[in-house]
Amino acid sequence: MAGWATGTVTFPVPAEAAYDYLADPRNRPAWQSSLRRIEALSGTDVRVGQRWVDVTVPGLRPAMETTEAVRPRRWAERGTWRGLSAELTLDFAPSGSGSTVGFRFRVTGRGPLAPLARLLTLTAVPAVRGDLRRAARLAAAGRR
Repeated sequence: MAGWATGTVTFPVPAEAAYDYLADPRNRPAWQSSLRRIEALSGTDVRVGQRWVDVTVPGLRPAMETTEAVRPRRWAERGTWRGLSAELTLDFAPSGSGSTVGFRFRVTGRGPLAPLARLLTLTAVPAVRGDLRRAARLAAAGRR
């Protein structure tokens, strides 16, 4: 897909367990390296329209929303902050005794923010992959 950064990460847990761990925003601060905490969570049930605010290490506070929730196959979110929008889609598939999680990620912006958005998309891939690898270890350990 044009404009999207993609990759896969192996999880040593079934797709259902990987989905449940990754789709719950309350788990995010444990595995997402740039995240201090979440605030203003609109309910604990993972569903389309669930909203929260990410409080990041540099102090940014993007408004987040679940845009797709099809357990255990796909989960997606969108975050917006000052003219930038970031989208992340996770696809879950059984694999041996565990699962694979495919990711698609992109940042978009208009006007003078467009080049910055493309750069952020490309440079974020190692961080997204690293965060998902951390999530795989934590999900296998059954921790939040």
